[in-house]
Amino acid sequence: QIMKMQALRDSSTSNYMVSKKTMEINPTHGVVRNLKAKADSDANDKTVKDLVLLLHETALLTSGFSLEDPTSYAERIPRMIALGLGVDDEDDDVVETTVDTTAAEDEGESKMEEVD
Repeated sequence: QIMKMQALRDSSTSNYMVSKKTMEINPTHGVVRNLKAKADSDANDKTVKDLVLLLHETALLTSGFSLEDPTSYAERIPRMIALGLGVDDEDDDVVETTVDTTAAEDEGESKMEEVD
């Protein structure tokens, strides 16, 4: 019977099997209150939108769900770090995507030689 149900099922029967995403927000938390105050003062503030999306997507990841657009999440992280550090957004070229490992390896070898 189970195999027959799986073979003949339609898309509407699988909808009830998909887990619903529910995000509970504590309205008295300081972060939520500050976000609401900033959103009320300027509804078009990109920073507030980024922070809310970051909060939502982080909750999704923490709960074991996957993101629809992980690239936008990854691009949002450096902007929020810059905001937290008070760095100007116009310095987009500050973060480099490549890491020079040869200098670190050379330094590690020289320390090992000193120990011997």
